Amino acid sequence: MPENPENRDTPKGLALAVTAHLLWGGLPLYLKLLDHVPPSEVVAHRILWSVPLAGLLLIVLRRTADLRAALMNPRMLGMACVTAALISVNWGIYVWAITSGHAVEAALGYYINPLFSIFLGAVLLGERLSPAQMAAIALAAAAVVVLTVSAGRLPLAALGLTVTWGIYAFFKKSLPIGPNQGFLLEVLILSPFALAWVIWLQAGTGGGHFGRDWPDTLLLMGCGVITAVPLIIYANAAKLMRLSTMGILQYITPTMVFLIAVFVFGEDFDRPRQIAFPMIWAALAIYSVTLLRQMRRAP
Repeated sequence: MPENPENRDTPKGLALAVTAHLLWGGLPLYLKLLDHVPPSEVVAHRILWSVPLAGLLLIVLRRTADLRAALMNPRMLGMACVTAALISVNWGIYVWAITSGHAVEAALGYYINPLFSIFLGAVLLGERLSPAQMAAIALAAAAVVVLTVSAGRLPLAALGLTVTWGIYAFFKKSLPIGPNQGFLLEVLILSPFALAWVIWLQAGTGGGHFGRDWPDTLLLMGCGVITAVPLIIYANAAKLMRLSTMGILQYITPTMVFLIAVFVFGEDFDRPRQIAFPMIWAALAIYSVTLLRQMRRAP
């Protein structure tokens, strides 16, 4: 896949990026079919069935040498262990949120994520925030306060998704390996733990769902496809699109999750959420305008 040296949007890149976000946005419909399976078992199968798909891709692209080099580099391997742990926790929270009737909260988490990334940049990298960015972060924080006060508890699923994905993306930038190779490295690191858990469920407790009947078995095997394919498509889209455009397109996923949660799953969209979500959307509008202006000023 060619790089994007001119930093411009291409039709192919746009098609790939939209496809990836549509697949992610529709993921709750798939996961809901597994709401009777424990989230830890679903995550384990997401990991295990992603390995052959990601491995086949690297063989086709002839990039297996990069993976071998990473496995021989202790520093890179250590960094990959951190990102692998973060993404596994993120997947676990997401699967739990979708299958337990908290999909609206999952959408909230991914809406907040870009603003959390700005906050991380300021705290960890010393990046200066513009007044507009500070206003956007303040609006998002106020929305979380509204939801916390109304429910009497923090929206833990939303905050968990935001924090784990934000920190994952932060460390992922420091991982000196291509996205496809990095994804395979992460699932390889996680696969022994996932395999041990699946074996324990199947043989140790008899509570595993794999092999119990054909629908569950096929759905669990398909977890590798729904995990690996969108990530691979997105990684290749990023090479053919401007950063600003990718930033705007990321709202497709939580918007679809939100609409599915309310109109398909029938989750409650009560008055506090009717107040908080417009606050988040306003914050994202401010963030998007700021991002576009920054990209236009850049050489």
